[in-house]
Amino acid sequence: MRPSLRPVLFSVAIAVVCAVAATLAVVAATRTQVVVGAPAPVPQSSSFTPGVFASGDATVSKKPDMAFLSVGVESLKPTASAAQNDLASKAAKLIARAKALGIVDKDISTSGYSVGPNYGNSNATIDGYRASEQIQLKWHNVDTVGGALDSLVQQGGATQVGVGFGLANPKAAQVEARALAIVDARTRAQGMADAAGIKLGQVIRVSDVSSYGGFPLSGSVGYDKASLPAPTQIPVGQLDVQVTVEVDFAIAG
Repeated sequence: MRPSLRPVLFSVAIAVVCAVAATLAVVAATRTQVVVGAPAPVPQSSSFTPGVFASGDATVSKKPDMAFLSVGVESLKPTASAAQNDLASKAAKLIARAKALGIVDKDISTSGYSVGPNYGNSNATIDGYRASEQIQLKWHNVDTVGGALDSLVQQGGATQVGVGFGLANPKAAQVEARALAIVDARTRAQGMADAAGIKLGQVIRVSDVSSYGGFPLSGSVGYDKASLPAPTQIPVGQLDVQVTVEVDFAIAG
């Protein structure tokens, strides 16, 4: 190779190397970067505490100390206005009788009121309008509830009557039953611990899982005016207050 060609070839080689380097730099800049690392450790849950878990049940029976009376009147007239006016008179008479028996205003409430057409046997034509009103009364002496109902029917004009019983303070009975249910849960847990060969530790959690339906209306009685005026007998009986609890115990070391 002639000496004069060497500088030219050397310059060309440098240019080629620079062009390739520039191309690689552009490609590297536009390529999506992927970072590979060691997987993160899965966190371990610390919320579970080994223990002995048991449920307990208890029932406390109490004599009701309150009666809930449902009394109603109705009217059937050719027009809605006439039915409503007649119903108002009957309801006023019934409420007046309730107050005469000693029932105070706060223990008297309307539970239902309706006015609507009354259809004949064919269910195609309207033969009048029926109005009705249902009133709820609280009676605080369950031993005299039969006489109260007789008076509301005979002197008050009630034609729709029902009665149920409840407790004025159901929470007191629930507290008593709950304490017994916890004792029952501890007895069950101790039996499981003995069977498993472990020692029962302190209580971790206590939960009341009862479903309280609220007391009143545990029964009803109907009236047949043909059977009056024989005194009405309403046996009171007892109400069962049921409580279920769940108790978690630690395992003693």
